[in-house]
Amino acid sequence: MSSSRTGRPPAQGAVKVRRASGARAPRPPRDNPVRRLHRRVQRTWDRPLTAYYVILGGSMLITVLGLVMVYSASQIKALQLSLPGSYFFRKQFLAATIGGVLLFAASRMPVKLHRALAYPILAGSVFMMILVQVPGIGVAINGNQNWISLGGSFQIQPSEFGKLALVLWGADLIARKEDKRLLTQWKHMLVPLVPVTFMLLGLIMLGGDMGTAIILTAILFGLLWLAGAPTRLFVGVLSVAVFIGLVLIKTSPNRMGRFQCIGATEPGTGATSCWQAVHGIYALASGGVFGSGLGASVEKWGQLPEPHNDFIFAVTGEELGLAGTLSVLALFAALGYAGIRVAGRTEDPFVRYAAGGVTTWITAQAVINIGAVLGLLPIAGVPLPLFSYGGSALLPTMFAIGLLIAFARDEPGARAALSLRQPRFGRKRGAGGPVSDRSPRRWNTMRRRASAARTSGER
Repeated sequence: MSSSRTGRPPAQGAVKVRRASGARAPRPPRDNPVRRLHRRVQRTWDRPLTAYYVILGGSMLITVLGLVMVYSASQIKALQLSLPGSYFFRKQFLAATIGGVLLFAASRMPVKLHRALAYPILAGSVFMMILVQVPGIGVAINGNQNWISLGGSFQIQPSEFGKLALVLWGADLIARKEDKRLLTQWKHMLVPLVPVTFMLLGLIMLGGDMGTAIILTAILFGLLWLAGAPTRLFVGVLSVAVFIGLVLIKTSPNRMGRFQCIGATEPGTGATSCWQAVHGIYALASGGVFGSGLGASVEKWGQLPEPHNDFIFAVTGEELGLAGTLSVLALFAALGYAGIRVAGRTEDPFVRYAAGGVTTWITAQAVINIGAVLGLLPIAGVPLPLFSYGGSALLPTMFAIGLLIAFARDEPGARAALSLRQPRFGRKRGAGGPVSDRSPRRWNTMRRRASAARTSGER
């Protein structure tokens, strides 16, 4: 009689036979550490406030590190000009302070106010770029007539504000046409966006600043791409821009010389001199992995022109090494990726085009500057955004960062996460009466109840 009927346990041999003949229970698969880390990073990135923190923190880190490098790279240049060693740093710090106020103001403005500012900023930028060409008002620096003197040692470059004007005005224009379903017609997609952009480019090229003109062209193509321009239309506008650019390069020996310095390894002499490009490579090569130390650059002692401006990335590589340059690249990559996320997740057409335009602007300018320092692109004379010396470039860029922060805060998930934030200690703001009349820590209970209803990882 079997054990199931008698209640007695099965024999030891039967247990062995059953273990031998039966299938083993499958072990749960081991969790791959790489996959676990990937899921954790994905959950962190999917939080509604991640883009907000990345844009705010990344831009602040770039600005602070830029101030440190401006102070280090500009001391020798200031002493050569019989100026105090901290001269350029103090001017940059003042511009960063004013830019911080602009960033905070832009981050708190509603979207409607940003749209309302588009036309005044465009009109003001055009007016100032016209004033640049008026004798006695415009100032020429390094061969480019793109500056207006504000008295003393302060100048302003109106073409830098033209970038911000094109982003805001172009985003508002395309958004209004999208609401009216006019973007399906090629004439509404091109007019008046392309003619106004070419007008700005013409005013900039009158002063000879081709680097800023390239950035404006990149913003134009970024807006057209976001608007869904057909491939034929996109290629047609690109062909016209490339043709005009080639004509401007061929007719200028200075611009032709910059193209000939791509990949140069010898400084050369005379008209074929590539002194700046080659010494930028020397600075990067001598930095090693961790650099020679902050303030210990050799190339800034008269060998490298514009060490605190266009070639500050080379001084960063020499003093902070590969680790410092990769850190700067990572910060710009995170800033660009966060801008793409803001543009991709919004339902507001204006926010999508404006965020995409600002991201195109900052990313393209960083690529052109760093590419020139690495010898991969011609020297265009554009500063590294938020990093190089120059108040005229820093102010509109920080306002544009404020735009991205405002758009990141305006995401539905971010608004919900921010509205759930309450003070952890003390009385709740606006609550009156004695402490005994109020329910203690009621808002903390609400926070727990709300967090249970939210998706995982949301803060």
